[in-house]
Amino acid sequence: MRLQIIRHADPDYPNNTITAAGHLEAAALAKRMARQGLDRIYTSPLGRARDTMKYSADALKMDYAVEEWTAEMSDCRLAVKPWGDVVMWDIPGEVIRGSTPYPSYDTWHQAPCYTKPLYKERFEELRVNSDAFLARHGYVREGGIYRVERPNRERIAVFCHGGFGLCWLAHLLEIPVPLVWSGFWLPPSSVTTILFDERSKGVGVPRAIGVGDVSHLYEAGLPTQPAGIKANYD
Repeated sequence: MRLQIIRHADPDYPNNTITAAGHLEAAALAKRMARQGLDRIYTSPLGRARDTMKYSADALKMDYAVEEWTAEMSDCRLAVKPWGDVVMWDIPGEVIRGSTPYPSYDTWHQAPCYTKPLYKERFEELRVNSDAFLARHGYVREGGIYRVERPNRERIAVFCHGGFGLCWLAHLLEIPVPLVWSGFWLPPSSVTTILFDERSKGVGVPRAIGVGDVSHLYEAGLPTQPAGIKANYD
């Protein structure tokens, strides 16, 4: 199975949709999805994800399902001097990598800037919902691997958000989530592909074979990132 985590196109946050540039990005992405094919389409309930997804669903003449749990975690904010108010995945890398003890997958929330219970709670909710979602598709999590109850070769696309996508990537790969926040960025309309690698019979291990890919924008002759990587992207 291939899971494609797709960030929404260039956002119009005040109106909960995408900008004029975002519509061009979504159209280019839809051409890519139509060429490669999809078996299932899921989307966040938020307008900017749904409006991006609709281009691909229309191009493929496919129905889609809304997954409420994939909405952005925009309430996870904190004040970090001198940068001010930021979402938890936008804390500067020098803060994350300069602190001790170094964050681990299980203890990252004990770092001084992440002790607010909400941050751990949101990540735990994502973990539980992710495991339930994948179990519905035949992959049941057992520790750090997945027992394959119903192997498949489906391509599944989930249209969601930048911060959510980074958190999901951290969970799937079992990487300390602050290190994913500080080390990766998911551009608007980007595609992150996770292959459930089945080298041993009955066992699947998530493997990233592409992160933040915007090759469809190159092909369409569109800008591949905003004028500057802005804080508070979600």
